[in-house]
Amino acid sequence: MIFNLDNEARREQASVVNVSRRRFVQGAGVLVLGWQLPGALAAAQAGKADTFTPNAFLSIDAQGRVTVYAKHVEMGQGAYTGLATLVADELDADWAQVRVEGAPADTARYKNLAMGIQGTGGSTAMANSFKQMREAGAAARAMLVGAAARAWKVDPATIAVRAGVVRHAASGRQAGFGELAEAAATQPVPAKIRLKSPKEFALIGKPSLRRADSADKVHGRARFTQDVKLPGMLIAIAAHAPRFGATVAGYDASAALAVPGVVAAIPFEGSAHRSAGVAVLARNTWAARTGRDALKVQWDESRAYTEGSDELLARYRQAAARPGLPAAARGNVEAAFAKAARVIEADYEFPFLAHASMEPLNCVVQLGDGRCEIWNGEQFQTMDQKAVADYLGIASERVTINQLYAGGSFGRRASPHADYVVEAVAIAQGARKAGFGVPVKMVWTREDDMRGGYYRPAYLHRARLALDDRGRLQAWQVRVVGQSLIKGSVFEEFMIKNGIDATSVEGLSDLPYGIPNLSVELHTPDDVRVPVQWYRSVGHTHTAFTAETLVDEAAQAARRDPVALRRELLKGHPRHLAALDTAVRAAQWDRPLAAGKNGVRRGRGVAVHESFNSVVAQVVEVSVDAEGELKVDRVVCAVACGLAINPDVVKAQMEGGIGFALSTALHGAITLDKGAVVQSNFHDYPLLRINEMPRVEVHIVPSQDDPTGVGEPGVPPLAPALANAIFAATGERVRTLPIRTPLRKAV
Repeated sequence: MIFNLDNEARREQASVVNVSRRRFVQGAGVLVLGWQLPGALAAAQAGKADTFTPNAFLSIDAQGRVTVYAKHVEMGQGAYTGLATLVADELDADWAQVRVEGAPADTARYKNLAMGIQGTGGSTAMANSFKQMREAGAAARAMLVGAAARAWKVDPATIAVRAGVVRHAASGRQAGFGELAEAAATQPVPAKIRLKSPKEFALIGKPSLRRADSADKVHGRARFTQDVKLPGMLIAIAAHAPRFGATVAGYDASAALAVPGVVAAIPFEGSAHRSAGVAVLARNTWAARTGRDALKVQWDESRAYTEGSDELLARYRQAAARPGLPAAARGNVEAAFAKAARVIEADYEFPFLAHASMEPLNCVVQLGDGRCEIWNGEQFQTMDQKAVADYLGIASERVTINQLYAGGSFGRRASPHADYVVEAVAIAQGARKAGFGVPVKMVWTREDDMRGGYYRPAYLHRARLALDDRGRLQAWQVRVVGQSLIKGSVFEEFMIKNGIDATSVEGLSDLPYGIPNLSVELHTPDDVRVPVQWYRSVGHTHTAFTAETLVDEAAQAARRDPVALRRELLKGHPRHLAALDTAVRAAQWDRPLAAGKNGVRRGRGVAVHESFNSVVAQVVEVSVDAEGELKVDRVVCAVACGLAINPDVVKAQMEGGIGFALSTALHGAITLDKGAVVQSNFHDYPLLRINEMPRVEVHIVPSQDDPTGVGEPGVPPLAPALANAIFAATGERVRTLPIRTPLRKAV
């Protein structure tokens, strides 16, 4: 049976997934500071005068409900809450009346001001929106006040606004936002906008504000891609090649088509790396999966990548023996090593890492009439919109993307190649050609997600330190070997300079420590065909580990306290020092740890690292029993991130980042056997269990500076602080991740 759904019916039925159609109005109040409503949505609501929509970032309905349109995806990091807080504070809204909805794909209006495209990444959501969203709220407030002043025939300066109510004290008049919405839409755009000073904030910086997404998630109202149900929709689950670069040579779908509920098997061409596959279309997910598993596919592996992890690392070690391209240099490193009293040498190994989000990849696509509509936990609107348009040969504005919640991402949904989105579109296109003109929901299983590539790259670092006869650190050299995240993407032109991918060496090339002679070099192999992309905290996932464990080695060699040495080397970096001092003070670094019992050895380690313009210091306490089993007891964290818009969200991000980083440090590794990914699910790619989670304390360094990132900066310091704590407990240096346990037994 062939299902067809015309545009009008599809839009009407889309309400079943709670992807609500916004109520926009046109008129004098539509434009503020050049922020227009997305044209199609504004036109659809022309003539409806019960909603005040002063700009593209908020609307107020007749009941006084404030809807904030978030240009950044909510994937658990608190973006919806932060963006809404900025608007609501300047608007003087009642927080209980504020709700948040994902903005559509529209780069001109919703671009990330730090990135130049619409997308969420680099811990930029609050930093790039801080002024913009406040201005949106302040402009709306001014128009509401103007409407009240006109109706009451009073001076706007005599009107006050608090918690969603506009008041004129002298006359005793007051009105809620909803009562003024229609009149406010006719007010002129304010020529000047006054923003509050920090001492006037009612919501920003307050620790008790509830999250904007909590109620929907607790009550099951939140809608993720997996919740989308459209009339006639088919589910697609694809068979992918076991090795990267392999293609379909042939397939037998007879067993798959015999599964009840399966309607078709569709070969497709996708994006780079995952270039081909065969998708099974079915009326439900179980049938699609059963049918996919019944497929018999012959793969052409003549151009497949067939190298194993051990062979790859062996090649990396050979590369590290040769000079690389200079990423950073000062002083004369070789001269410093020639006269060094002591030289420390170390190799560090880091495996591929899967993002392993709670929600595996998925995407809903509807094609028709030269248009494409997508429902997705959308992290990279501009890139995905363009990639889909190019794939289909249509204009970008004919690709509509509806932004839903995402069940985690850690960078995976921000694919510079739009890989899984293009795959979903390719399958939907194949289904349409086969006569199925219905929406298609592409679903990846956990195994598909784990083996689907686009990992954090594997790296090898070769490091040398030179100390003089007084124990002073004189030279620092690190050679980094690993794939580029940027090469081959649209970002290559401006993110790779002189052959250096900045993301491969960030955290080392801009090392804050005052070392007179420094060299950071990079080897970027071009023949490793494992698809890679950014991972939570990007290059800092590996560079922070090397930097902060090396500093500890220097301290031990010089018989210096690790904190004291850092303080000395960080002169001129007040934010680093503030974070470090806050963490060590809270951890009572100057007091010895309580001794372990029954052969248990205890240790404490520290690390401090800047990423995404924030500085995070962490102190980790561990216990190691007589059998070498490791227990992480406590983590004390201090973050210098400027003004904390939502302190509870900042603390939650630090706590979550610590758990994420600890999971990676203890367990995370994707390995290859002749090019095939070994791991498939959480039994062989385990995540942190609740019994492994330590006590965590988070301290925010007070500041009135503009906010900086918090989604990622909590991750980098954890692993090196943990490794340094293990050394303090056992005398054993950790230079390979994940940490191999049991550790060396007590002697």
